[in-house]
Amino acid sequence: MLASQLVNSNFPSVNLLDKLVFALQLMDEYDVLHLPVLSEDKFAGVISKDDLLDGNETALIATVESALQRISIKSEEHFLTALRLISDNELSLVPVVNEQHELVGVILSKDLMHIFSRFVGNEEPGGIIVLEAEKRNFSFGEISRLVETNDAYITQLNTYVESDTGMIIITLKVNKIEISDIVATFQRYEYSVRYFFGEEEYANELKENYNHLISYLNM
Repeated sequence: MLASQLVNSNFPSVNLLDKLVFALQLMDEYDVLHLPVLSEDKFAGVISKDDLLDGNETALIATVESALQRISIKSEEHFLTALRLISDNELSLVPVVNEQHELVGVILSKDLMHIFSRFVGNEEPGGIIVLEAEKRNFSFGEISRLVETNDAYITQLNTYVESDTGMIIITLKVNKIEISDIVATFQRYEYSVRYFFGEEEYANELKENYNHLISYLNM
């Protein structure tokens, strides 16, 4: 998904010649901690609420121009770039600009979280398995094959390298909720399973037996 598909083109901006108090009012009204700032018709940067509070409310934004963060993305960039910028710089929004460096709109961090949740498949039912492996042993093909031998398939796979150990951490989401057989398969093939989340068959059997017992005692 591209930034152009998520951009809010009706979100307000401020100008260097606006007063600090006006920007603070907009931040409160729209529940954000940042706003895009324009210099004439061009994007000048992002101002934070903290920087505005440090100044005189009746002063112009131009007086705190040195505090502006020159952070933005282009419309054709992937939305994950916006996510990285927001995370790295602790922003409540990221401006989207065109080739002429004109402001197209913004992507709000709260909207981005909803999109990212859908992107990683949180809305789909299924179990989660987290593996660890040495980088040289990581094979997506083999992992996929082992999942498929249990009549399941991977709906999402993410990896990152753990800085402390150098191990690659593999997070799988599969289309089955009962994943004990899949976990057992990984363990049989000597994969290190860190943890997993799902409704296991043995847990379901215990619950069913418990319900039968309660029903019997209530007779």
